[in-house]
Amino acid sequence: MNAINRWIALDGAVNVRDLGGLPTVDGETTRFGRVLRSDNLQGLSDADIERLVGELKLRDVVDLRSNAEVDLEGPGPLTLVPEVTIHHLTLFAEGGRHTDVEADTPKRIEGDKVLPWQGQREADTAEVRVVGFYYAYLRDRPDSVLAALRAMAYGEGAALVHCAAGKDRTGVVCALALSVAGVTREAIVADYAATGDRLEPLLARLRASDTYRDDLDSQPAENHMPRPDYMEHFLKVLDENHGGARGWLAEHGWTAEDDAALRSRLLD
Repeated sequence: MNAINRWIALDGAVNVRDLGGLPTVDGETTRFGRVLRSDNLQGLSDADIERLVGELKLRDVVDLRSNAEVDLEGPGPLTLVPEVTIHHLTLFAEGGRHTDVEADTPKRIEGDKVLPWQGQREADTAEVRVVGFYYAYLRDRPDSVLAALRAMAYGEGAALVHCAAGKDRTGVVCALALSVAGVTREAIVADYAATGDRLEPLLARLRASDTYRDDLDSQPAENHMPRPDYMEHFLKVLDENHGGARGWLAEHGWTAEDDAALRSRLLD
């Protein structure tokens, strides 16, 4: 693993990479082994756990999945590892026992939110739709967003943030973390778009789960591609409405101490 290849090969997850090796506007480079991002961790093998916990010193997992997803998927293997703390921090405004705001029907997810569908053929419409979902994470659950970033900032070992695909919810939280660290806009967008390199095996993994299969099968695979324009537009919205990611965070209780801690984790 180096600055060119940030991917981490595991048996039970396919969209796993390190946030190290990214350039900042001040000419620094983010450190390896501090923060990782991933798709769902339900299928980790014993060898994967040894790699993550033993070799990479994983100690904090930030799980951004909804309550419904966690209930339906059941406890993952890392929940049995005493060295690892799981921080379950849904990004949805959940109102029921199983689902998101509108319903309380057992054993279903709102796939349109969990795996945002960019189904409209018009590029501008798709972009606005996706950015709307991304901004809703911040609007509906600023508490979870700040808690996720603090778990990444203050842990003793490596932290890993994930959702189902490791693309949308994970992409937003990682973009905010990298913005705090001063990573260049180009590098933040490129990191978001890198999930596209693993899209085919990623969708195959999700289709193997009853939780996600029906929603995925109803849409073409290309509609799940993380396009750079989506992240660029999202960050532009933060710039225009809040003075950037750090401005939005400050409005919701992010402190100078938090800022320094996260920057230290990613840079020192």
